[in-house]
Amino acid sequence: MVTGFVNGNVYVSFKPVRKAEAIVVDGERILYVGSSSVAKGIVDLLGGSIVDLGGKTVLPGFIDSHIHVDELGLQLGMLDLRGVRSIKELKERLRDFSKSVDTLWIIGFGWDQELFEERRWPNRWDLDEVVSNRPVILYRICMHVAVLNSRALEIVSVSGMNSQNIVRDDRGVPTGIVKEDALNIVRDKIEESISVDDYKKIVLKALNYIASHGVTTAGFVGCNPKVFKALTELWKERKLPIRVRVYLDFRKSWSLINVVRDLGFRSGFGDSYLKIMGVKLYADGSLGARTAWLSKPYSDDPSTSGYPATDLRDLRAAAKKIHESGLQLAIHGIGDRAIDAILDIYQELPNAAELRHRIEHASVARDDQIEKMARIGVVASVQPNFVISDWWALQRLGEERIKWLYPFKTMIEKGVAIGFGTDSPVEPVNPWQTIYAAVTRGKYENIVHYKYTENQRLSVEEALHLYTWGSAYIMHEENDLGSLEPGKLADFIVVDKDPLEVSEEEIKNIKILEVYVGGKLVWRRQ
Repeated sequence: MVTGFVNGNVYVSFKPVRKAEAIVVDGERILYVGSSSVAKGIVDLLGGSIVDLGGKTVLPGFIDSHIHVDELGLQLGMLDLRGVRSIKELKERLRDFSKSVDTLWIIGFGWDQELFEERRWPNRWDLDEVVSNRPVILYRICMHVAVLNSRALEIVSVSGMNSQNIVRDDRGVPTGIVKEDALNIVRDKIEESISVDDYKKIVLKALNYIASHGVTTAGFVGCNPKVFKALTELWKERKLPIRVRVYLDFRKSWSLINVVRDLGFRSGFGDSYLKIMGVKLYADGSLGARTAWLSKPYSDDPSTSGYPATDLRDLRAAAKKIHESGLQLAIHGIGDRAIDAILDIYQELPNAAELRHRIEHASVARDDQIEKMARIGVVASVQPNFVISDWWALQRLGEERIKWLYPFKTMIEKGVAIGFGTDSPVEPVNPWQTIYAAVTRGKYENIVHYKYTENQRLSVEEALHLYTWGSAYIMHEENDLGSLEPGKLADFIVVDKDPLEVSEEEIKNIKILEVYVGGKLVWRRQ
């Protein structure tokens, strides 16, 4: 079926900025880009149909290179604690929410102790005052920390664990705060109670939500075997509304990774809707939890510099095996010491640039590290909205290191390929909020580190390029996605305003009107 989309303000690409009036789609791919008159002639000749865009703006579909599809699907049904200003308010929301759900586990997400008027972390006893007979887990905004009530601690047997990531009081009693590896054990317990059929509903809900924000390809980072099975069943049933590129979770998928390797599947195995790209590993934690691994102690807690999330010998061995299997590595690295460790590993791998091994986040990156990334061909998936949500970063890093915070402009100038992501549900899926953050870096929110990192602001054109072609490139998809050129997959969106014609303050208010994947309408604003 041939369809011509005419009379539009069509952005073909953003680097360079190229525009057209019309595109013609044949099947899943773009047949022609150019004038409306020629497009109409082609459609008439081939017996197709015409869609009049009425002058509206068309852009390539956004590509989120780092998103947690399953966790987003779960979060859509969770207690939303983002923006909560006190533990008292947290408890009030928990009390109301607990009355409205009948699930075994009560799950919440989004609190940030930096906002609390009590100036402390929540604990098990806070939660027990509200809910004591059902297990409760409330994730911090970074998803690297959570607070559990006493019932949840009992179910997962936290008291018997020997881990530095279980916070205890002066008597040695767990406070309910768990981090990193201890939190992973809790997650595993929750996941055991979720079936593949449940995950199909969770994943489909998330993918439809992602599509409604103009994202046509999702880099699903940290996929476990049960969720992957749900994805493959949705793929078989032709129910995937958008394209999914999978990075398996190393901690939970080693047997699946071995199967993939033994069968000879390489990065990119699959079809245009579902592909296995690589494997997600962890080098450290988060700045918010002070588990990101820095080369010097935290400015607001000199007793710690963070620490590695994985033993470096194990990380090196796993990376080598995954690389030899022809799969792309995606290693989480936030602190500069973690980035040093990742780069040392990548430098040892032969022809690493061919697989475009990734650093996820690259939050605190020194100039020498950025130069090394460019030299060995390492790419990065970055999340610009962290610039605003990490409003407290100056406290953590101090004035000497704050200039290394999310250095997007320096990365581009030094030749590092980067793509945009959201880390959703950690940050909102909305691409316009991400672009706004990349362009303004907290200028209008009076973020204190703005004055130190203003030179890292991007232009709107640069941000749009990195959210389309840039994300496509770091997932080996630049030949099929990221711009609206003949031969590429026809993934595009229609929006209510031209992003290059509005003020930078207005960017975050742009609305998605329609979303097309392979030329097929998958979402329309009602």
